[in-house]
Amino acid sequence: MLNNRSSEASLSGTVNRPSVEEVEEDGRLVLRLAGRWTTRNVAGVDDAMNRLGSRMGGRPLVLDLSGIERMDTAGAWLIDRLCERAKAGGGEVAVEGQSPSMDVLLNAIDAARALERPEKAARPNVVLRLLEGIGRSVYGARDDFLAAMNILGATIRGGQMKSGRGHGINFTAIFHQIDRMGVGAIPVILLMSTIVGAIVAQQGAFQLRYFGADIFVVDLVGILVLRELGVLMTAIMIAGRSGSAITAEIGSMKMREEVDALTVIGLNPVGVLVFPRLVALVIALPCLTVLANFAAIGGAIGITWTYSDITPTAFIDRLRSAIDVGTIFVGLIKAPFMAMIIGIIASVEGMKVGGSAESLGLHVTASVVKSIFVVVILDGMFAIFFAQINF
Repeated sequence: MLNNRSSEASLSGTVNRPSVEEVEEDGRLVLRLAGRWTTRNVAGVDDAMNRLGSRMGGRPLVLDLSGIERMDTAGAWLIDRLCERAKAGGGEVAVEGQSPSMDVLLNAIDAARALERPEKAARPNVVLRLLEGIGRSVYGARDDFLAAMNILGATIRGGQMKSGRGHGINFTAIFHQIDRMGVGAIPVILLMSTIVGAIVAQQGAFQLRYFGADIFVVDLVGILVLRELGVLMTAIMIAGRSGSAITAEIGSMKMREEVDALTVIGLNPVGVLVFPRLVALVIALPCLTVLANFAAIGGAIGITWTYSDITPTAFIDRLRSAIDVGTIFVGLIKAPFMAMIIGIIASVEGMKVGGSAESLGLHVTASVVKSIFVVVILDGMFAIFFAQINF
């Protein structure tokens, strides 16, 4: 008795499986569908429906649904996908034999597909697209400026770990960030500055030797490194190293909704996340600039000694007469401003991160690019200002 029931169940499962029968009638392809087109069964005809859709070739198609015993969303989606492919190939599609419930289901699937695939509007011409891009850029710059001023104002106001509840500055977090952004960056800053100083000295000596003025390479290196290159190259390296890290850290916290959690428990996200990093950058960047200046001059001393026979003693004596205290301070004055710009731009981009890894990558890239661009612009503005006041 048990064996008979098992064979009947197997036969019933075979009969109820979805099937597709192809018939050619008057130049039209007629597909007669039968069985149960439900979620449990449609996997068996998915490949067959895919093959049919790929070889329609623009022929008229008739779907006969009168043999379908039962159909749910999965079956209706397969049928609708076949119809879409046939229409995309230029063929006409007719559906026959469907019950009222099937018709409602197919219409619902078609309406949902139409919402996912809105009709493309006519693209404006090049001039309008250019003006639109400029307008969006201006509005984006305005939003970034307002967010930067908000962070700057909150930072100047103080730590404020809790909104409106005093100035609780976390010195441990500040020293930790100084260690990460300052002490951790010393090796790469020293290496880069030494190489840059050596290159400037070698190129200067190579050009000045034609005029018998090799000794003036000391003036070139001293003024160029102390006024411009030392602080500029250090700021660029910090923007790429620490600025990207700030954006990634704040952005990942934004993705995991940890920034919102800080607000919910009464903490100020700017005081907890941004303030220690900004203070650490303002302290670390001038110190790194001093080290970069020493490293660049050291590299120049080594090159001039071997390339132009200028001994270290002669180099230092000439350097004393070529520069003064003002030359050193011109470079150091720029460092805190560049540090603030790097930290603010990195924090703004971190706060703009959405909920995806792609958004995090885009804003980290934007943070580095914007920081370097603004730092270079600021350095040029300082150079013009100091030239106007003869400093």
